[in-house]
Amino acid sequence: MSAARDAVATAAREVSLVIRGALHDDGGTILLLGPDEPGFWAVFSASGEYGDGGPDPLDRWSKRVIRAIAAPLGGRAVFPSDGPPYPPFLDWAQAAGNAWPSPVGPLVHDTAGLLISYRGAIVLPGEETLTDARPPSPCPACPRPCATACPVGAMRAGQVYDVATCQSFLRTEEGRVCRTRGCRVRHACPASAAMRRTDQQAAFHMSAFMGSWPPPQGGTA
Repeated sequence: MSAARDAVATAAREVSLVIRGALHDDGGTILLLGPDEPGFWAVFSASGEYGDGGPDPLDRWSKRVIRAIAAPLGGRAVFPSDGPPYPPFLDWAQAAGNAWPSPVGPLVHDTAGLLISYRGAIVLPGEETLTDARPPSPCPACPRPCATACPVGAMRAGQVYDVATCQSFLRTEEGRVCRTRGCRVRHACPASAAMRRTDQQAAFHMSAFMGSWPPPQGGTA
């Protein structure tokens, strides 16, 4: 690992982020950063952004900490919400060689499974040494429990993700388990085992997905 990449990895680890992919692009090096579980939630939920009652707390936290990592290295911080036009994070993830389209559509990551999340990226000047081996996708050898995990079939193999059906179900009493504990499809992925989230963390993400922040009392949407 190069000195600059090592410095990013070290600084990221201090805020429970980790490099989830790296690639060369247009003469520079892009490092994709995502949560480092299980410590990530404790760090973020103790932040000022989480507790201040303002909108988009996770995006604001991500921008603050990732910019602070990038600046001393002469890097540029980039975020999925930058745009339009929006940075091609999904293309970058696949070009990094350790994320692939899953049987149910969303990307699956070699170590984060279907719970992969990219909080931002740091673009470093010059082409840093990339030494990571490119692993195979976990899907071909998997029994694929993700394909049948959704109780309403909103996310299933060979179908486009039906967001409207998913969100409608989440608003029902029957959808309480998904609403408070997270997406069953993403949790069904064996490659997601190391990324298990607390119920509080899962409810936070589901509330954000449904457009309700802060979440109602009890963490449900």
